[in-house]
Amino acid sequence: MALLKRYAAFAVITACVLFAFYKLHGPYQAATGSAHPQDGRPNRHDGKVMKIPIYDWTKVPIQNPVTDMIPLPTGSPLPLPKIQFDFQQEKDIEKQLRETRLAEVKKAFEKCWESYKKKAWMHDELAPISGEAKDTFGGWAASLIDSLDTLWIMGMKSEFRKAVKDVAKVNFGTTSVEKVNVFETNIRHLGGLLSAYELSGEKLLLRKAIEVGEMLYVAFDTPNRMPITRWDFHKAGSGFAQVADDWVLVAEIGSLSMELSRLSQITKDPKWYDAITRITNKLDEQQMKTQLPGMWPISVNGKEADFTGDTAFTLGAMSDSLYEYFPKTYAVLGGLDPVYKKLYETSMKTAIEYTMFRPMTPDNADILMSGMVRAQDGEISLQPEFQHLVCFAGGMFALGGRMFEIEEHVKVGRKLADACVWSYKALPFGIMPEVSHHLPCPNITGCEWDKMAWMEEVKNKAFTENEEDPLKNIANQRLPLGFTEINDRRYILRPEAIESVFILYRITGQQQWQAAAWDMFTAIQKYTQTDLANAAIIDVSVTSGEPPKMDSMESFWMAETLKYFYLIFSEPSVISLDDYVFNTEAHPFKIPK
Repeated sequence: MALLKRYAAFAVITACVLFAFYKLHGPYQAATGSAHPQDGRPNRHDGKVMKIPIYDWTKVPIQNPVTDMIPLPTGSPLPLPKIQFDFQQEKDIEKQLRETRLAEVKKAFEKCWESYKKKAWMHDELAPISGEAKDTFGGWAASLIDSLDTLWIMGMKSEFRKAVKDVAKVNFGTTSVEKVNVFETNIRHLGGLLSAYELSGEKLLLRKAIEVGEMLYVAFDTPNRMPITRWDFHKAGSGFAQVADDWVLVAEIGSLSMELSRLSQITKDPKWYDAITRITNKLDEQQMKTQLPGMWPISVNGKEADFTGDTAFTLGAMSDSLYEYFPKTYAVLGGLDPVYKKLYETSMKTAIEYTMFRPMTPDNADILMSGMVRAQDGEISLQPEFQHLVCFAGGMFALGGRMFEIEEHVKVGRKLADACVWSYKALPFGIMPEVSHHLPCPNITGCEWDKMAWMEEVKNKAFTENEEDPLKNIANQRLPLGFTEINDRRYILRPEAIESVFILYRITGQQQWQAAAWDMFTAIQKYTQTDLANAAIIDVSVTSGEPPKMDSMESFWMAETLKYFYLIFSEPSVISLDDYVFNTEAHPFKIPK
């Protein structure tokens, strides 16, 4: 997950997060019963060629065995309310326009896929400018596995079958990296394999998913069964005792439930469901004991299983998918575990009350943004920041509103998604930045645009030499009207905005969402294209020339962003929201009926 940067009020939090990204590992003590790894591929260290071990995760001794396994819920799945709009047959001219746009999205994906195959096959990512290969997620072919269900959904069945053959070569028993991000491996690799298996029925994909599941299960082998989220792969494989970290991002420990529940459902082995349910139970027990009752702070203590200590709360980065997974896991489990409904409804009540604000905009737009909250000893303050990443929340509220029949949530979701569309349109290239700040209205019912108040807020936030002159600050910082600060000017090919736009379209049937999606796609495609694929942008706010690019294309571009663009222009029956629910990497799981 992206870090929040360069805003003074949260400098301490940012520093801690940056430190933790390098230090997020608990103490290890040598233990008896070490596994005996095989010798793997060679690696160079201090000028010498060394072999990287290969581990059979089913044979690594479990040092903290579960004696009271929590079983999967039993019974027939509960019927969910209808989620997707009842679409009628479209007119010929509408179909022609939709299919033309659909073809353009598929063309963009095909270009990226072909370049990945030629330049970076079996590696995690393609560098879209240099053409180099990157291994940023264990060297386990992240872009290949992340894109499998996209290939299937786009009808590229021949490419899919060729890719599946090479998935067999991915070895989850070895890696050249020291630390494995359990969360990212779960959502990209396990989620991608499970989804592609469900769509295609390819048994090989299930076997590989089980391999990933066996590996991830070892990360839960701690005294309190809380997982190590930044996991020392080789020490674990060698049988060293493990202790959960005392500083963990709540999104990383709390966003494992969809994939591991589904793996238990498919294999009939409850151990993965047991593993995540122990986390869910802690969330449930401590939900009303935090500094902002109803929500959980950004960082938690896995070693002590204490989810209450920190004072920063958000629906955005470092917390996001924790909340996203409550209604989605409820659906995956067929509504048979009611705790997820309770966790969603209680946390969203708090989020609406304390994290939401209506920004003052020059067009008096009826939109909502979700910011960062500081809460300590009853003192609660809102920081009116707006992250691209928090754009997922519009879809989450709309989906939760339909699933649990809370019409207010559908309305909140629409306004949150509208804010993302507004932000895209406000920037000179039609692309939203990573992080910005805005001037809140006194209440969410609205306020009239006050240019002088906006300029005063810009002056208060100024960090340039011209801080006495708001007009110079606005010019120097390249601030569109309504933005008081742009803290992170990048666009890294993120999917969250189009994700919510897609969900709002499928739920409401309103064509304004398709129109917004096309504007977003054409802007992104125009300014991120390279000779090979698409590249992240360094600064979306430059006022002359084209925005500068960076040599990065994360796997979520093909797995999520292009998939959502494709689906919004597909026939509504393709991956219907009445039949599927997406994990946070846009991998669709079937809803039990």
